[in-house]
Amino acid sequence: MSAPAVAGSTGVPAGELAIMQRVQQLQSLIESAQQVSSPSFTGASATDASYEPSSYTNFASALQAATGEDAAGTTSGIADTSSGIDYGAVQDTGTSGESSEYDALIEQAAVRNGISPAVLHGLIQQESGFDPNAVSSAGASGLTQLMPGTASTLGVANTLNPAESIEGGARYLGELSAQFGGNTEDALAAYNAGPGAVEQYGGIPPYAETQSYVANVLSNAEAYQQSHPTTEAAGLA
Repeated sequence: MSAPAVAGSTGVPAGELAIMQRVQQLQSLIESAQQVSSPSFTGASATDASYEPSSYTNFASALQAATGEDAAGTTSGIADTSSGIDYGAVQDTGTSGESSEYDALIEQAAVRNGISPAVLHGLIQQESGFDPNAVSSAGASGLTQLMPGTASTLGVANTLNPAESIEGGARYLGELSAQFGGNTEDALAAYNAGPGAVEQYGGIPPYAETQSYVANVLSNAEAYQQSHPTTEAAGLA
């Protein structure tokens, strides 16, 4: 049997050399990505007592941040869409203007709380993919991914109840919108990273996850608005 092909004069089989080179390339990407760190948060978790700052914690998340791809190799469509931090149940569901069985509840809750139904729809799409039983590794749950402490403050007794979760998420987003002068982007950033972070940086904080989160929610909202032109559009500006 002939010896396997080698690359150059290294004496290392070509296949193994290719693997080594790819590993070195990925390590370089990860080292670059790890230069940026941001808090660990999911949905409205930043206001909960369990919120703690952290940085990259594992190879898969750092690789995702470096390449813009998830573990299955699926690119989210936005450059550097994750800081490598645990998204929990947060889902990058892509832009969709499709209706859900919760549209009526979303519109009613949005109107009651002075926010755009389209934005609330986009937020829920991003947070849970419209799965009312979604639970993140950080403990956020329900359609709007409220943390226990935040839910309690908002008067939400059962975050897995769709109507309660939608109302609670709408109320919280409405409060944040009022806090930040009606600025939808800042309100969404605060929903994801906490109002303290938005106040600290005077706007959307420089966290890759939060920047991606805001962009995705607004993209979802725009797609929904285009397919539902009669839906109240206030709050998109």
